[in-house]
Amino acid sequence: MKATQRAASDNPSRNRYSDLKHMLEERRGEIHAEVQGKMRNVRAEGTWGGKKNEVLDAVESAEADIQEDIEFALVQMKSETLNKINDALMRLEQGDYGNCFDCGEEIAEKRLRALPFAVRCKDCEEARETVEQRERHMAQRRGATSLFFDM
Repeated sequence: MKATQRAASDNPSRNRYSDLKHMLEERRGEIHAEVQGKMRNVRAEGTWGGKKNEVLDAVESAEADIQEDIEFALVQMKSETLNKINDALMRLEQGDYGNCFDCGEEIAEKRLRALPFAVRCKDCEEARETVEQRERHMAQRRGATSLFFDM
């Protein structure tokens, strides 16, 4: 076995760190390139969807507006994802990345590969979602019953 292979197998946490860092940086680069490409297209075309010099009827104009809204929302989502990846890289540098915010256990690498900015393990995230869903359901019930009390 080569010395570098032995060193990597002797320190699995260091190997995990470099694998995850590489994955985060690669994902950040891909998303950044997509956002930058879209912004360049918008500057070149003058609009998000269609061409700025096209004459559109009412239906085409409405469809173009909807398409622009969708494309803008997608760019916003990608930008938010970039922020989450940057936060994950900061946590990685600080040694906090890959550990669940709630229970402190290590987040499965499979989950981190699927969702590189995950801050909770699968069990804690499911528990949090269950609580949120229950709270929304209770709020809806309170909202429905308050209609009767307003009379």
